[in-house]
Amino acid sequence: MGQPAEPLRRAGYEDVLAAPPNLVAEVVSGVLYTSPRPAAEHSVASSELNVDLGGLFGRGRGGPGGWWILFEPELHLGEDIVVPDLAGWRRSRMPQSPKGPFFTLAPDWLCEVVSPSSAGHDRIRKMGVYRKAEVANVWLLDPLARTLEVFRREAAGWLRAGAWGGDDRVHAEPFEAVELDLLPLWGERREAEPGPGGAGA
Repeated sequence: MGQPAEPLRRAGYEDVLAAPPNLVAEVVSGVLYTSPRPAAEHSVASSELNVDLGGLFGRGRGGPGGWWILFEPELHLGEDIVVPDLAGWRRSRMPQSPKGPFFTLAPDWLCEVVSPSSAGHDRIRKMGVYRKAEVANVWLLDPLARTLEVFRREAAGWLRAGAWGGDDRVHAEPFEAVELDLLPLWGERREAEPGPGGAGA
């Protein structure tokens, strides 16, 4: 087979801007990838997690604060352009939120809500981008399997630091200071637990 008349062009930011508005566009290793907007289960999981972590660690309401927790930020990490579902920066590294359409400072933590169609892209391509950018922790949240996997970046690669599921209550790094209830991430609510005086108290 002959060679193409012109070398294949590497995708860039102009391709992201030209993508249809109903798609999420990302560039990894010079290749443009697009995916549909998230399904309902995906949106519930990311929104509930954003509420929990944003209140506790973003605003310090009932938690230690000290973070920026942002929903679907566009990250420009070298030549790669990715959009995680959630990302967090320690305020000690990013005292103020920068202005502009995207971020060039790699986050300290991020979360990808995976689906059957995105699992390979999230677990292989994007995890490689995040490791190269020296992101310290990545969470993979699967609302269909009802699981949370927590990864820590180490010199040899990603270490799975923990995995939970179902109705677990967890202390997951880097937010282990506060207990996180997984049940609301799957669109469910835990029944109210009776107080010291019982249900009628």
